[in-house]
Amino acid sequence: MRGRTNKDASTDRWERKDWWGVNVEAPDPPTLLRFWSEILGVPIYDIDDNGGSLDFGEGVGSFTVQRAEVYEPPVWPPEPGRQGMQMHIEVEVDDLAAAVEHAVELGARVADHQPQEDVRVMLDPAGHPFCLYT
Repeated sequence: MRGRTNKDASTDRWERKDWWGVNVEAPDPPTLLRFWSEILGVPIYDIDDNGGSLDFGEGVGSFTVQRAEVYEPPVWPPEPGRQGMQMHIEVEVDDLAAAVEHAVELGARVADHQPQEDVRVMLDPAGHPFCLYT
């Protein structure tokens, strides 16, 4: 894209200027960061009460969570006049039942509406929909 210098992989990631990321809002960023750290198997890079990020160890992609003082969780499935999900995270798994069980142990909920057999729509601890799929 214009205005963005893409560096090659031989450049130290911390020296690169082509980072991109996903930033999720939540009322309790530390809880959501710990949840996603466990789900994705990625360590937390930085964390405090206002937010933080995960460290993927390589590359220039980031996943951050920031505090939302006003927060209305999205609904699934969508309903007129209510906050929709707008975007969601998808995580491929080998064993759908085991992955769902683990996500629930970490604070997720299984959504009531499930549109596909090989996908489970889940709600993270802040209510953001995400999918586990085979």
